[in-house]
Amino acid sequence: MARHSKWNNIKHHKAAADKKRGKVFTKHAKLIAVTARGGADPDLNPLLRMAIDNARAVRVPNENIERAIRKGSGEGKDAAVFEEIVYEGFGPGGVALLIEVLTDNRNRAFGNLKTTMGKRGGRVAENGAVAWMFQKIGEIILKVPAGGVEELELAAIDLGADDVEVGEEENPGVSLVKITCSPENLGRMRLELSSKGYQIDSSQMTFVAGNKVTLEEGSTEMAELDRLIECIEVDDDVCEVYTNLDVSP
Repeated sequence: MARHSKWNNIKHHKAAADKKRGKVFTKHAKLIAVTARGGADPDLNPLLRMAIDNARAVRVPNENIERAIRKGSGEGKDAAVFEEIVYEGFGPGGVALLIEVLTDNRNRAFGNLKTTMGKRGGRVAENGAVAWMFQKIGEIILKVPAGGVEELELAAIDLGADDVEVGEEENPGVSLVKITCSPENLGRMRLELSSKGYQIDSSQMTFVAGNKVTLEEGSTEMAELDRLIECIEVDDDVCEVYTNLDVSP
């Protein structure tokens, strides 16, 4: 296990998750609806509990959360079925794109993505063309008193964490810490850390790329890729866009 004491991307990660509040609310509502298919009681459905906690962390209103549970569990007129789909593609500079979608209309989602990619210098790829470059992991971000980081690291190791990365202090005396683990271990680790009194900021499944493509900061290709990703993320069906980008100064 590696612990990185100078990991300053946690704040950027958190800031990116907080922007475009309306879009964020929509994303969390869909995630709640999907997990609610496994049962509408969060005490009996740990994935739903995690989705609800993540939504509340970004201040999604309770009425939105309750409506999303009804949609996913098939209750009332709001009932809807959302599909989880991962599309693959390439952007400017040959950068690989993995695009997570939650949609109630597969044809609309794919049509919009294909149009956006075509207009902005990208292309949709066949299944398997990109996915092999990425690994699915569990990720937990916590707020920890600066003096309690060592204790958290030991607890995370005992629970089977793959890595612990410590960011700079968000507030005086409080650090943001990211723990990564296997997807299968995410729910158990989150529950165990919560039971130990740790303040969890967010927890989710995510993808990390092993095969990196380097683009120069400020280059034309970098600007084109930024515009493409921004246009993709505007679509309400899109939840996350992952890349294998590595930016050089």
